[in-house]
Amino acid sequence: MKITFLGHASLLIETKGTRIVVDPFITPNPKAANIDIESLRPDVLLLTHAHGDHVADVETLAAGKEVLIVSNFEITTYFGQKNCKGHGMNIGGKFTFDWGTVKMVNALHSSAFPDGTYGGNPAGFVLWNEEGCVYIAGDTALTKDMELIAESCPSLDLAVLPIGDNFTMGYEDAVHASDYVGCDRVLGYHFDTFEVIAIDKAKAKEVFGSAGKELALLDIGESLEV
Repeated sequence: MKITFLGHASLLIETKGTRIVVDPFITPNPKAANIDIESLRPDVLLLTHAHGDHVADVETLAAGKEVLIVSNFEITTYFGQKNCKGHGMNIGGKFTFDWGTVKMVNALHSSAFPDGTYGGNPAGFVLWNEEGCVYIAGDTALTKDMELIAESCPSLDLAVLPIGDNFTMGYEDAVHASDYVGCDRVLGYHFDTFEVIAIDKAKAKEVFGSAGKELALLDIGESLEV
């Protein structure tokens, strides 16, 4: 399982011959100017919630194409009206696709489309198959609900956690989140895109390191293997 950081909270996950893009916010993000959106060619979009900085490129990638949007019922319905295919889910549910099992888990945040349409409950995802198990937290505060992930899902190989603070938890809380989900290998995201979520990367790594954990902070376009 290969995971490429596309900037902000966007990821490309390549697993079992399937290309999964998480929360595409690429063309409006000047920091992601090196990412050619046409080269992504996703088979699946995983959408955690409806905010513009997570769904900006959905129609470009999926409208009129054989691309499956996996998200909550409200989001898949919204994009279904825009000629996109969807598989709607809700918190606590899981479904097994030919490329892996996805469980939708709680996130503590808000969710509305840029046009004001209600976006349903925000969520995170746990994705697993024989190649590995990854938790993608989405935008969330630290919540004790994360402990249920360790109890109800396979053992995590990687936790992808927001660390930018202000709109989500910061890296100090993300250390506790990694304890709750039982995973010491963390990929940080949702930081540095805007001034208000800029972080001290060295300090963030120091905080994780002092807790005996690994924090990966990838450059945009850089990848890691699970």
